[in-house]
Amino acid sequence: MKHNDKKAILRIALYAGEILLRNGAETYRVEDTIEKICQSKDLNYVNSFVTPTGIFVADDQMDGINSLKRVKSRTINLRKIAKVNRFAREFSHSDMSLENALLELQTIDKEEKYRKSVVTICTGMASAFFTLLFGGGFYDFILAFLISMIAILAYQKMEQISETAFLANTTSGALIALLALIAKKIGLVQTIDMIIVGSVMPLVPGVALTNGLRDSISGDLIAGVTKIAEAVLIAISIAVGVGSILELWHHLYGGVF
Repeated sequence: MKHNDKKAILRIALYAGEILLRNGAETYRVEDTIEKICQSKDLNYVNSFVTPTGIFVADDQMDGINSLKRVKSRTINLRKIAKVNRFAREFSHSDMSLENALLELQTIDKEEKYRKSVVTICTGMASAFFTLLFGGGFYDFILAFLISMIAILAYQKMEQISETAFLANTTSGALIALLALIAKKIGLVQTIDMIIVGSVMPLVPGVALTNGLRDSISGDLIAGVTKIAEAVLIAISIAVGVGSILELWHHLYGGVF
């Protein structure tokens, strides 16, 4: 195999791993995908080391060629993960050219997220039904639907301003608490507990926590601890946003929420 072809295969494997990592895949899945893509093309001495913020790939038989990719931002997009998994299987079991493989990965990478309207409405419905699940009534259902849609729009706006998830989650949590308190103040509801709990559920870092536990069980301790710490920080940011508004409201108006 030509030296340039080996470099191209390594680049494809690294690119596939990058897309997976940036869209919320587990560490073991990223490493397994990189190694299987390389091994399917007879690069049998590939080693990969993945952390939540970077990918390291090396092959001892490639004249010392090593690759490093820094991943600064991450999100959750299970559709892209599924498409990269399908691509890896097709690439490994077919005669797909290296040029077409790279083009397919670029297409997956550039694919737009779900439309904001779809995300907003689905977030509202999820929050509303969580509110019912936790014991809320009809008016709680309606208010949770509306409040969570406003909160997710604020979250998306804060993401555009800053890549820091802490700021976006804090702002959304604060907005949820504020709108729930205003709804109670004007007499729409009697209690705000179920509305707040239901509305913050889409912000809860369930995928990050699950992936962190999965990586820890698999032996990827660095990635596991990092993802669990990230999930804890996100949970703290939500609590800071909600708690600060509740405390400020209590000082301004007094009484029980």
